[in-house]
Amino acid sequence: MTWFYALLIFIVGAAIGAFATRLGNKGLKQQKELKKDLEKSKYELEQFRQDLVDHFAQSSELLENIAKDYSKLYDHMSKTSTELMPNLPEQDNPFSPRVSKLSAVKELANEAQDQPRDYANGATGLLKDEPEPVVETPKAS
Repeated sequence: MTWFYALLIFIVGAAIGAFATRLGNKGLKQQKELKKDLEKSKYELEQFRQDLVDHFAQSSELLENIAKDYSKLYDHMSKTSTELMPNLPEQDNPFSPRVSKLSAVKELANEAQDQPRDYANGATGLLKDEPEPVVETPKAS
């Protein structure tokens, strides 16, 4: 009889355990679905970022090509205007005065391509070893 009660308690415990596991699986299943959605969203975000980087790289390349083509066109117009109208005074030629300005702009653009430094030479401000000298200004009487 003792074995019978032990077997009965074991069967009831197994049934309760199966029921509890089934209830617990709903939360686990929902957690797995959320994790899957999160991974999908992360992947889509990374794809979007990569597409954005590609878009800006292509746009930059196209703008650079436009600038080069414009520069070539302007140089062509400047050369041909002086060749085709050699007796035209410089102030009347619409391309002559701008050539010097355009070359100055090109030089500035070449200088601007250097990346700026994000640090200062030496220690400045609070972290300096030596205190800065105090400059006294004369008071007006």
